[in-house]
Amino acid sequence: MSLGPPWGPQLHPGVAIGVSDLTWWPPWGPHSPRSSPPSLTPHRYDHHQRSFAQSMHSLQPSKPWTTKLSSAGLVYCHFGTQILANLLGQPEDGPAVTALYDKLYENFVEEIDAVDNGVAQADGEPRYALTTHLSARVGRLNPRWNDPDQDTEAGFRRALELVGGEFLDRLDYYHRAWLPTRALVEEAVRRRFEVDASGVVLELPRGGCPWKEHLFGLEKELALPEPLLLVLFPDRGGQWRVQSVPAGPHTFESRLPLPEPWRGIRDEALSQLAGVPGCVFVHASGFIGGNRTRDGALEMARRTLALRRGAGEQSG
Repeated sequence: MSLGPPWGPQLHPGVAIGVSDLTWWPPWGPHSPRSSPPSLTPHRYDHHQRSFAQSMHSLQPSKPWTTKLSSAGLVYCHFGTQILANLLGQPEDGPAVTALYDKLYENFVEEIDAVDNGVAQADGEPRYALTTHLSARVGRLNPRWNDPDQDTEAGFRRALELVGGEFLDRLDYYHRAWLPTRALVEEAVRRRFEVDASGVVLELPRGGCPWKEHLFGLEKELALPEPLLLVLFPDRGGQWRVQSVPAGPHTFESRLPLPEPWRGIRDEALSQLAGVPGCVFVHASGFIGGNRTRDGALEMARRTLALRRGAGEQSG
């Protein structure tokens, strides 16, 4: 693959991340694109042929993603585990590299593949424009139509730095923050009945950790009989939060929002309305609330569950 901007004058984020990935490939690796002649490198990374329709799923049937690959996804598909192992100093077939390979494709590379191939994020007309995503920022590195200098080489180098830097930042976050959270969530799931007899309230020892995706995964892995509904955790100020579990990983809808009469109410007025001392707030959408103490947050959760049961009995 040439390091210059290929396929015409426009900068492609897929090419930028593909080239960045290849620069992280260990030069001593088998059939390394950095050291092997083209005749010994068995793959090609041009996705523009009319007949091309490969996805991660078609090339690796155990993977669920069916988005058509760009050059970014092609390089990542063939060399991603080796690249991550080299960057992290971890075994290529170890659990960390395996988990991070999937996480980075789903939450970083797939978006680039989709945008580069013109795949819409959802059907229908979007409600608002997204103009600050990675592909858009790379696109703005192209020369403007009326710039006297139309050379894209400098912009391509800047694109390499931009995309490569964001890839490394995302890898660092997932490796050092997201991945360790799984153990916390798994322990909380196993101890959930110690928090509340319902078994649908989770307590995390720390706030701010990315728990949601791990929770959804553990619900499936452990075949929990009931979905988890509410999560308790301390905030950085020493108070406590009660948060509803989202209905899914990519939605703002909650499985069980806090009661509607509490929403938008604060402090003593909320405590009197809810019948729970120490209340601080409930968000206007009901997805989260706060209390000064753990016991207060737990009582807010229990009263939310009780009101749900009461509403169910009345409707039945």
